[in-house]
Amino acid sequence: LDLSNCSLHSVPPGLAEATTAIVLDLSENPLTSLPDGSFLGFIHLQSLAVPLTLECPGGSDAWQNVTVDRSSRLCQGQRNPCNSSAELAWPCPENSVCAPDGPGLIQCLCDSPFHGYKCLREGTFPMLLFGGILGTTTVSLSLLLWGTQRRKAKTP
Repeated sequence: LDLSNCSLHSVPPGLAEATTAIVLDLSENPLTSLPDGSFLGFIHLQSLAVPLTLECPGGSDAWQNVTVDRSSRLCQGQRNPCNSSAELAWPCPENSVCAPDGPGLIQCLCDSPFHGYKCLREGTFPMLLFGGILGTTTVSLSLLLWGTQRRKAKTP
């Protein structure tokens, strides 16, 4: 994805949809910063060129090779932060596994059959019970309101 020399003053909002990009060039743009989360989900990104004034997203530790050119900084070979020997600031909770989520970013995914907050619930979501209660409540309230409000309806 070549966005070089496009006079970008900020990261375009549509960039979040390009998470499958492997090569991205943002060089030669008057970018002043890369907001946190700009590259959330960019797990396939292997080469990123940014203006010389900016650092590589995730820092130099998130990339295997960082080279400085005359007008740009080239970040190559995104590292998997889950395989890093460095201790994570927020380790994943029990019953979950670390997964990369972009340069220097991680996400914690629940192991099967766990789900929910901090992967503490085991089994599957009780969809039938939830749907039954929701449906019964909706029908009951509808009948109640129809019964109490129909006398106020004007007859032609």
